[in-house]
Amino acid sequence: MEFKHIPVMLNEVVEGLNIKKDGIYVDCTVGGGGHSFAIASKLTTGHLFAFDRDEDAIKKSKQTLKDFAGKVTLVKANYKEAPNILKTEFGIGKIDGFLIDLGVSSYQLDEGDRGFSFVHDGILDMRMDKNEETETARTVVNNYTYENLVKIFQTYGEEEFSRNIAKNIIKAREKEEIKTTFQLRDIVESSMPKKVVYSRGGASKKVFQALRIYVNKELDELDKLLESLIEMLSSDGRGCVLTFHSLEDRIVKNVFKFASTGCICPPRTPICICGHKAVAELVNRKPIIASEQEQKQNSRSTCAKLRILKKL
Repeated sequence: MEFKHIPVMLNEVVEGLNIKKDGIYVDCTVGGGGHSFAIASKLTTGHLFAFDRDEDAIKKSKQTLKDFAGKVTLVKANYKEAPNILKTEFGIGKIDGFLIDLGVSSYQLDEGDRGFSFVHDGILDMRMDKNEETETARTVVNNYTYENLVKIFQTYGEEEFSRNIAKNIIKAREKEEIKTTFQLRDIVESSMPKKVVYSRGGASKKVFQALRIYVNKELDELDKLLESLIEMLSSDGRGCVLTFHSLEDRIVKNVFKFASTGCICPPRTPICICGHKAVAELVNRKPIIASEQEQKQNSRSTCAKLRILKKL
């Protein structure tokens, strides 16, 4: 299947980054290269470093960005490694902007063999990097205890039927191994009232989301990554983050709020003793959402939120 991905809120991201022609920019999640293409198009003597842990994404973005040789450096690595790689391998200590798009690409969702989708059947996998020797979703659903499955579904999917789903997964795997996405989807849907299945428009979405986040450790150290990138920003540099569910948005919101807040002493403290100073300011106090037109054209933009921060 061809790697396809429509960049969410492209114009809003480009505007939010306030791109300087000679600036140094980082796209932590290049995907198909849509956002990176728009950023690179505005550079003259500047440079873009684009990261992705997905080998298919790197291959696709090489094609998308082929006209920007010399302006773009592609790096196959987990975005959490970006600050260290920039400093140690490229000698980059300061940047003028960064983008993190925490969404899953259309290709990953639509390609059954990747095991992300409950719409297309395939072997349960869900690893962003297929070469990593890490647990797959198949390993998790077939080996984890009832208690651990419940915790994963509740923590990363906020799934209200977590206990019933976990119970039915245990029952099903006693008869045969749960190997495919459709097997898991059927178990999840059978664990819910039919009216919920019919009304949700993707009843398995929360469970699949939870497994994907857990398998790829997507939220682990996201706050530390943001703190490192904010520290690397030059004065007036911008940071843009696209989130797609409440858990990751909450992390981004809290990190941005802390970076843009001065004194954090308790309200009744007469004199500041914390010494904390704001290092940035919020460009948008409330998250930006996709326009009504974009939401109609790209359904995956409906739950997206964009937060933008500017370094002081």
